Amino acid sequence: MAVVLDVDSAADPRVDDFRDLKAADRRPDRPGGKGLVIAEGTVVVRRMLESPFRPHALLGVDKRWQELAPDLAGFDIPFFRASAEVMAEVVGFHLNRGVLAVSLRPPARDFTELVAGATTVAVLEGVNDHENLGSMFRNAAGLGVDAVLFGAGCADPLYRRSVRVSMGHALRVPFAPVPDWPDGLATLRRGGFQVVALSPDPAAVPLAAALTGRRVALLLGAEGPGLTEEAMAASDVRARIPMAPGTDSLNVATAAAMAFYERVRAS
Repeated sequence: MAVVLDVDSAADPRVDDFRDLKAADRRPDRPGGKGLVIAEGTVVVRRMLESPFRPHALLGVDKRWQELAPDLAGFDIPFFRASAEVMAEVVGFHLNRGVLAVSLRPPARDFTELVAGATTVAVLEGVNDHENLGSMFRNAAGLGVDAVLFGAGCADPLYRRSVRVSMGHALRVPFAPVPDWPDGLATLRRGGFQVVALSPDPAAVPLAAALTGRRVALLLGAEGPGLTEEAMAASDVRARIPMAPGTDSLNVATAAAMAFYERVRAS
């Protein structure tokens, strides 16, 4: 069972993995820094405990220890218990959710292995907003997407805010980068995936009519610029979500949710 260790000073070196979460140059969850993954709040911490991201320590107030103790029964890891004031000094701000868990960042996975048994994947290009990214992972988990693949220009899915907004599903839905972007999309097509590029172009096929493949890769771009022409040229079909007149686009996480749902309906 997890062991409780009291922390009375923010200078305690045992909690260094949780330190300075708002300092861009020292943040422990930067890929080029310590390379850690931070789960925030009881819901997300529980999802981390159930995920491949095994935590090696927790920091939280006593109330959160009492709530999480049953979940931690099978884990031989420390729970550093601190007051809200000490915890705020460590992390750099007052943490309303009252608990953090930390795990090591794993190496990037090979996307071809990741999609070997998949039937539905999301492929993202230029999605650089952490909250949109987190929402997309939550949508992917809820609507049966097997994996999320990253092309050029995407934000870090393991940044604390992305993990938090995803409700911890960024730790559970598998993901991997696609090298040689966008040429790597050809690998998906050779594997039997129908690559469907979402576009607001009125000439694009309505989404419900476009999803004809047994295996489908839904290609989504950033808000504003959308997908590059190179990425769309590497797709099999361009599809649009029908919208009311005067509306040119949807939030990318909303568009992703609608595309994932249409895929469920078409399956």
